[in-house]
Amino acid sequence: MIRPILMLPCAPVVAALFALMGGASAQEPAEKAAPVFEDGEAQVVEAFRSRRDWVRHWLWVETDFDTDGDGKKDRMHVDVTRQKQTDTEGLKVPVVYETSPYFSGIGSSDTQYFWDCEHEIGATPSARAKMPEIGFSKKAGMIAPRGREAGVWVPRGFAMVHSCSPGTGWSQGCPSIGGDNESFAPKAVIDWLNGRAKGYTTVDGNEEVKAFWCTGKVGMIGTSYNGTLPLACATTGVEGLEAIVPIAPNTSYYHYYRSNGLVRSPGGYLGEDVDVLFDFIHSGHPDKRDYCNTQMRDKVLRDNADRVSGDYNDFWAGRDYINDLGPMKAACLMAHAFNDWNVMPEHSTRIYAALKKKGLPCMAYFHQGGHGGQPPAQMVNKWFSKYLYGVDNDILDGPHAWIVREGDSNRNPTAYPDYPHPEAKPVTLHPAGTGLAIGVLASRAGTGVLTVSDDWNVSGKDHALAEKSENRLLFQSGPLTVPLHLSGTAKMRIRVASDKPAVNLTVWVVSLPWTRSRLITDNIITRGWADPQNHKSLTSSEPMKPGQFYDLEFDLQPDDQVIPVGQRIGLMVFSSDKEFTLRPEPGTKLSVDLAGTSLTLPVVGGKASFGN
Repeated sequence: MIRPILMLPCAPVVAALFALMGGASAQEPAEKAAPVFEDGEAQVVEAFRSRRDWVRHWLWVETDFDTDGDGKKDRMHVDVTRQKQTDTEGLKVPVVYETSPYFSGIGSSDTQYFWDCEHEIGATPSARAKMPEIGFSKKAGMIAPRGREAGVWVPRGFAMVHSCSPGTGWSQGCPSIGGDNESFAPKAVIDWLNGRAKGYTTVDGNEEVKAFWCTGKVGMIGTSYNGTLPLACATTGVEGLEAIVPIAPNTSYYHYYRSNGLVRSPGGYLGEDVDVLFDFIHSGHPDKRDYCNTQMRDKVLRDNADRVSGDYNDFWAGRDYINDLGPMKAACLMAHAFNDWNVMPEHSTRIYAALKKKGLPCMAYFHQGGHGGQPPAQMVNKWFSKYLYGVDNDILDGPHAWIVREGDSNRNPTAYPDYPHPEAKPVTLHPAGTGLAIGVLASRAGTGVLTVSDDWNVSGKDHALAEKSENRLLFQSGPLTVPLHLSGTAKMRIRVASDKPAVNLTVWVVSLPWTRSRLITDNIITRGWADPQNHKSLTSSEPMKPGQFYDLEFDLQPDDQVIPVGQRIGLMVFSSDKEFTLRPEPGTKLSVDLAGTSLTLPVVGGKASFGN
C-alpha cells in the first residue's frame, strides 16, 4: 500500500492518552485526507466520496490562436470537479481530462443532410441539403455536472476536467475537423493547469482563475472524437500531459473518409464527410457561425476534401496524426475493437506500431465488438496511477497486448506478448476455379479471368450467402482441421480491369459457412476497399483504360481472431459496397485475373491446416 501523504491511524488513541494524562495535546489536529493505493490502483477515499462536498466551477482558458476572425485569442470553456480538501486542506491532485465537440449538442444524423452517393465514380456530386443548426445554450455553466467520469476519479484522488472543443458550446473559435486548433486547444487547458496559460471567470472578462490545486500532471481519456483529441493534444508535446487513453480514436481523417484512393464512408454513415461532421458539431455562438461556415467549412474543408478523385493531398496529410508524432512524450494505452466499421481498427494499430518504434511507453487493448469499448477499469486505473501519481505498479511489467477472445467478456482480456502476435507469419492463398459459383482458395495460383457485374443493390451479406452470382467472386478454403489464429494485417494483391474508366473495388475475407442467425459482423474476418485508378499513387489517380489490367496491392483491416475448426476461409471480391462506397449505375464490368491475385494472411505459427 502506497500513501503519498503520511497517515497516522493511531493518532486518536495517542490524543486520548494525552488527555487522560492531562497533557496539552488533547486536541490533536484532524488527519488530512489523502489518496490511497492498493495493488497499484487508486482506491476510493471516504473523505472524497460525497458529491455534495465536491468543488465545481467553470472558466475560460485563453489559447494562442484566433480562428473565428474577431482579432482576439479564442477562449475555451472548461469545467472542474475536485475534492473540497483542495480548498480546505491544501490538497494538490492530478487531473483526468476529457475534451469533446459533443458536450453542447449535436446535429442531425438524418442522411438527407449527407452527400448523395448515388452517382458515377469521378462525377461531381450535387450540393447537399443544409443541416439544421444546433441550438445554442444561452447560459454557460458546468459542461458535465454529474458526469460518470467524475464519479470514478474524484473519489480516488483525481480532479476531473472537461472542456468544449473550438467552436462548440461556449468555446470560441471554429471547428476544424482535425485542424491544428483542435490539438492546441486542449494544450492550452493543460498549460493553464500548470500555470503557463491564463484562465478567466467569464468568456470576455479579465478576472483570473488559477489552478492552485493541481499537481500539474494530466491524463486524458475519451472515446471516438473524444478519443481522437487526447492523441491530437499529445502530438503538441505539451509538458504535464503524462498519459493518454484513446478509445476508438480517429487518427487520420483520410483513413476515415477514404480508402486507398476510393471515396468511402464510415460504417453506418453513408455520405458523411468532413463538412458534414463540421455541421454535426458546430454548436458555437450564433454570432460566429456565418464566419466559421464560410471560412472553415466551405473554403477549407469542402474545397480541399475532394470527393471527386479521392486522392490523398496536403489537406489530408495535415489531418493525419501519424505525421505529427515527433514531439509526443505521453504514455499511451490504445483501445479499439476489431469489428469497428465506423472508426476502423487500423486507426489504432498504425499509431501503436509507430509509438513502439518511437520507444514511448504504450500498451494495446482490443476486443471483438463494435465502436467504442473502454479497457477494464483496473487497467485504466493502474495506467493513471502510475503516470499521474508515480505509483510503482506492474502495468508495464508483463504483456503489452490484451485481446478479448471470442465469447469472452470485455472485462476479461487475454494477455499476449504484443500485437501483432510475435509468432504471426504470412501465409499466402490463391483463388482458383469458378468464383461466380464458389471457387477454391488454396496454396497454388489459379488461372483465367473472371468477370462480375457491379450492382450496389446487393449487400455484402447477400453476396456471401449466394451459391452462385454474377455480381461477386467467392473462393473458399477447405474446412479447418485445427483452430486458425490470425493476428495482424492481411494483404491483398489483385489484378483487375474494367469496361469503364472507373470502378469500385471491394474485398471481404469471411468465415464460412455463413451463419444466418448471427450478426453480420460475426462472419467477417476483415475487409478493404480500393480505387484501381490509384494503382500507381495515392496522390494521383488516372482513368482506367477499358479492358486493360492493373496490379494493386493494399492492406485490409487489421484483426486478431481465432477461427474455429470446421469453418472455411472465404475470399470475396465484388465492386460497389452498399454500406460504404459510392453507388454508380449497376452494370459496370469488373474483371479479375486470377494469376495475378492472392491473399496473404497473418497466421500465428505460420501454418494453416485446411483439410484440402
